[in-house]
Amino acid sequence: MKKTGLWTPLVLIVIVLQGCSSPAKTQNADGWVNLFDGESFSGWKVAAENPETWKVQDGKLVCHGPRSHLFYVGDDKPFTNFEFKADIMTTPGSNSGIYFHTRYQKEAWPRSGYEVQVNNTHKDYKRTASLYGVENVLEAPVKDDQWFTMHIIVNGNRVITKVDGKTQIDFTEPQGQEAFSDKFERRLGKGTFALQGHDPQSKVYYKNIRVKRLP
Repeated sequence: MKKTGLWTPLVLIVIVLQGCSSPAKTQNADGWVNLFDGESFSGWKVAAENPETWKVQDGKLVCHGPRSHLFYVGDDKPFTNFEFKADIMTTPGSNSGIYFHTRYQKEAWPRSGYEVQVNNTHKDYKRTASLYGVENVLEAPVKDDQWFTMHIIVNGNRVITKVDGKTQIDFTEPQGQEAFSDKFERRLGKGTFALQGHDPQSKVYYKNIRVKRLP
């Protein structure tokens, strides 16, 4: 009995430590891994700028408020070649975006990486699935208040964006491309993902965020 009494606390400590460890991400048969658990910001980090813009509600990420960005900071970053998918719903007049090959910033528009636009009726003419400022979609491929799937494929120097399976942009980055300006480094390389909260009038929902690495 004494021996059992001595070992019981150790067993309890092991159980507690196991319960505190982060669960490993599971990969399905097709190689897709979920990046958002639908319940928390686990694996994500909200920028220091206006963190109140981001909330988790009913299995969805909701961005609604002043400019703010939500960065994926999981241990499995960075990403180079990949397929990325997210289910998205915009509300009328809203603007958002998905960055890739970027890195965490406390504030301001992300300096590194490319942005794929999320915008069906905002005053900015660059519509959903545009590779922002590089190749633009001028007619929204979907409507507000309806869920759609954004699919981004990056392989080598090629970027493809699709909405509900239909290709919108097929861009090949020129070899040795220079940064677009002193402020922004829009070049392919490697990095993480970020979601954009654009302005207080914009409200956009994200769910089923997943990624599949490519060779």
